[in-house]
Amino acid sequence: SKNSNEFKLNAYLDSIKDCMECSLGKSRNKIVLGMGDPNADIVFVGEAPGKEEDIQGLPFVGRSGKLLDKMLEAIDLSRKKVYILNVLKCRPPENRDPLPSEIEKCEKYLKKQLEIINPKLVVSLGRISAMTLLKTKESLKDLREQKLSYEGIDFLVTYHPAALLRNPNLKKYAWEDFKLIRDNYING
Repeated sequence: SKNSNEFKLNAYLDSIKDCMECSLGKSRNKIVLGMGDPNADIVFVGEAPGKEEDIQGLPFVGRSGKLLDKMLEAIDLSRKKVYILNVLKCRPPENRDPLPSEIEKCEKYLKKQLEIINPKLVVSLGRISAMTLLKTKESLKDLREQKLSYEGIDFLVTYHPAALLRNPNLKKYAWEDFKLIRDNYING
């Protein structure tokens, strides 16, 4: 039932909030476990928390997060209707890319979150989280054009909002991806 999902997810998140399995546990301010609807059909996955996220303990709260909110609104979604998380739950120093050893320790948390939420679709925000989860070196351009799955769940790769802020020309491609999400997973 809806409530038992929320209970299960909260209990699980509570059990991992003091994680010290890798060195990022020592340097973080706050662990960033995720936010949104524990019964969401769509889960968005970023690579790791940044500076603002580490301060607030919430995913996608900086400039990228504001853009993500606008993108969600454009297809009649909001943070309350989806679930947002990162592959890594703690911020890497200077926002460097996650290390394989960190991913190895942290991915089980993501898998368990997905198992509890049981969404119809996982959307990777950016190439790093896609490469990480799919264990591939393919380019974002190639990954965008494939039907993919992760842990038996449909998987779609789109641009990270930070990339769209750096390069607004990519926005039209991200919009194509979001229309695909809308047409296949919301109004479907």
